Amino acid sequence: MTTMQTDPRPLFRAALDRVADLIEGTAPDRFDAPTPCPEFDVNSLIGHIVGTVDRGRVIGEGGDPLTVPDIVTDSEDWIATLRAAADRYWTVWDDDAMLDTPVTAPWGTFPGRAAILIALNEALVHGWDLAVATGQSAEADPELAAAALGIMQVALPAEPRGGPIPFGAVVESAADAGPTERLANWSGRVSAPWR
Repeated sequence: MTTMQTDPRPLFRAALDRVADLIEGTAPDRFDAPTPCPEFDVNSLIGHIVGTVDRGRVIGEGGDPLTVPDIVTDSEDWIATLRAAADRYWTVWDDDAMLDTPVTAPWGTFPGRAAILIALNEALVHGWDLAVATGQSAEADPELAAAALGIMQVALPAEPRGGPIPFGAVVESAADAGPTERLANWSGRVSAPWR
């Protein structure tokens, strides 16, 4: 099955469940901690993940995702906020026709399944960021992460990167890196200081 025949929705659901588990496992004193994504601390990283989900809903609706904040900042219960954003997302993306419907995001127009693949990568890589920043297990389910890595190695080529392609250069993975760390490295994330 090729990348553009894959239904990425089950993978994205699993990735969102993983993020919810990581939020639940975050100690209250870790919300101000730095993360491997230098522009975010733990709290703003979680808010960014929620914002990404909500922007994905707007993309599926044919709206302008830039009308949705990149970082949600007003939550007292991040798990409930994430789940509410996911519920809104799935009202759009549970429709099978959306997989092949052209959608437009700031970086181009492409089939809906590609938008879900981008969201999957965001959830798993930022989940990895959240896990290592909060001292939790950094590896998602190996089958989930390996599937996402295989898809992203096709959907997100090693070159070009930067500019309109908002990913850093591929980082060489450690010999013992698991598939989630390898996905983070493929997405340009340096993992050495966080191992």
